[in-house]
Amino acid sequence: MNKTRLCGLTADDIFRLIQTGAYAYPHALKVANSIYKKGIPDISQVDGISKQLAAFLNEKTETGIYPPVSSEFSADGTIKYLFISREGRKFESVWMADRNRKTVCVSTQSGCKMGCPFCVTGKFGFHGDLTAGDIVNQAISSSNGEKPTHVVFMGMGEPMDNLENVLKACEILSAEWGLALSPGNITVSSVGITPAIAEFLRRSSCNLAISLYSPFSDERREVVPAESIYPVRKIINMMKAFPAARKRRFSVAYMMIRGVNDSTKHLEGLKMLLAGSGVRVNLLPYHRTGEDTRESSSDETMMSFKHGLVTSRISASIRKSRGADISAACGLLASGLTD
Repeated sequence: MNKTRLCGLTADDIFRLIQTGAYAYPHALKVANSIYKKGIPDISQVDGISKQLAAFLNEKTETGIYPPVSSEFSADGTIKYLFISREGRKFESVWMADRNRKTVCVSTQSGCKMGCPFCVTGKFGFHGDLTAGDIVNQAISSSNGEKPTHVVFMGMGEPMDNLENVLKACEILSAEWGLALSPGNITVSSVGITPAIAEFLRRSSCNLAISLYSPFSDERREVVPAESIYPVRKIINMMKAFPAARKRRFSVAYMMIRGVNDSTKHLEGLKMLLAGSGVRVNLLPYHRTGEDTRESSSDETMMSFKHGLVTSRISASIRKSRGADISAACGLLASGLTD
């Protein structure tokens, strides 16, 4: 019989579990703190509980903390990890550390079903949703024992296609009894599934990022199939209308491809789409794979785009790519996986 995995449970969930043994809520908090703040792999390592409670937990539960099965190291210090869930699903996470920022990029699914042709993860196919525990475990087990300062849901999968597990993971990551990260340091990325985004905006205070590709619906539809059902303009309007919250950021990721979406027409379209929205633009270089002949826009073009946006009072930045040499950059996860 499979034991209940504690990683992925809230403190309230743990209390309901141990309440049957006449244990109190403070015991649940001690268990949660040991799981999430210390990342213990074994029930015997839970601090401050009685032998009776340890035996109770050992009989019915396991921590749900598990290590990656392999890792790859980039020349820039980025580390990519491969995990395999208890259900046998393969997925990857990425650890990126700078002087004052330690970021884990987590996956929410094994593969993806959104079908975006430029994304290697989509070509891997869809192999199932990850649990909240699988998601949170990446933030714990991809950090080499260090506490991450930021978590970005930008790995494999479409977070809004696995909304309930993503919301629960965000709760655990930001709770005082969990990893205690500020919601402003957690960003969830999506290609845009309107009903799920509406729920996310209502039920979470974490940041939201939308993968845009093009400000023009007909162009975006060619590479982001979700555009046909959920037009990004409607999602941008939702973000514009949503009450502003302190430290919560809305942004779009704009991957720039030479001669494809980096013209003056695209810049003007981007300005029109985002004017007065307060939405930030993150300009990203494009990474080609295999026989792909497309190239990233030049540094000069990206700087010109940024300048055009900023002078139009649209916040913009150029994001440096990390881990491209180990296929850890945006859109490249699952490059080395086979089913």
